Amino acid sequence: MNIILTGGAGFIGRWVLKRLLNDGHNICILDDLSNGSEENIAEFRNHAGLQEFVKGDIKDEELLKELFQANRFDICYHLGASINVQDSIDDPRTTFNNDTVGTFYVMEQCRKHQVKVVFMSTCMVYDRCTDDSGITELHPTKPASPYAGAKIAAENMVLSYYYAYNLPVVVIRPFNTYGPFQKTGGEGGVVAIFVRNKLAGKDLHIYGEGTQTRDLLYVEDCARFVVEAGYSDRVNGHIVNAGLGRDISVNDLAKLVVGDEARIKHVEHIHPQSEIQKLLCNYSKAKELLAWEPSVSLEEGIKLTEEWIRTSYLM
Repeated sequence: MNIILTGGAGFIGRWVLKRLLNDGHNICILDDLSNGSEENIAEFRNHAGLQEFVKGDIKDEELLKELFQANRFDICYHLGASINVQDSIDDPRTTFNNDTVGTFYVMEQCRKHQVKVVFMSTCMVYDRCTDDSGITELHPTKPASPYAGAKIAAENMVLSYYYAYNLPVVVIRPFNTYGPFQKTGGEGGVVAIFVRNKLAGKDLHIYGEGTQTRDLLYVEDCARFVVEAGYSDRVNGHIVNAGLGRDISVNDLAKLVVGDEARIKHVEHIHPQSEIQKLLCNYSKAKELLAWEPSVSLEEGIKLTEEWIRTSYLM
């Protein structure tokens, strides 16, 4: 198939690209490199399936129009977005324009050219989990940050195209994804930051009390979920979760990564209002509709991430 992948040079986008190329598709990447980098996709540069890499903005309507006219796309995997919760609180305009307005422009082209859309949303749209059965797709949403608000708005826009125009779309909500190629600095994920600090001999800093829990999904499991959602008609018009189905407190995660509790320090939370106390995924719908379930345990995933960070940053 001919596929457009927005955000394809980002952390998750890079793994989605790898899987799509392995499956034999022709890929056009559109990425403005605000979150991604060309280094993430350097190894695929000469791959016959990577048709072109376009450095550009999803808010550039003329560029989108040209790309969709020039290529007969079968699927649009729309991963391009502003993704930082804290940044969205400090600068809501940028997040809204990228995540909601940008998504509208993408949807318009997909409508005109009848292209299926896989829209990458987030578990951050949910209210806290209240029990150990986990968060299903019917769980209440609570936009505790402008990032979550922008994603919920975009989700509704995407689903409206299914109902109004019969366009095949699916909204996917992966839980906290981690693994190789994730940023290890301030904008990175908690696992990548903890591992980098451990290897660099630094302390691990935890916002607040550290009792908040996360459901951590290894990136290759996430990419497999993203790709399969595009292949299946069974999920059209649906919202679908993906996660490990196990949550861990940030305190316990830090202990799992570093071992030495003396190296774990608690610091004041920058934006405590955006914190979700308990995140635990119930992925039974993905299992039923896509036959998807995670295959990499948290311990195994941390080990793989640590190996990558050690060779990438410290050799």
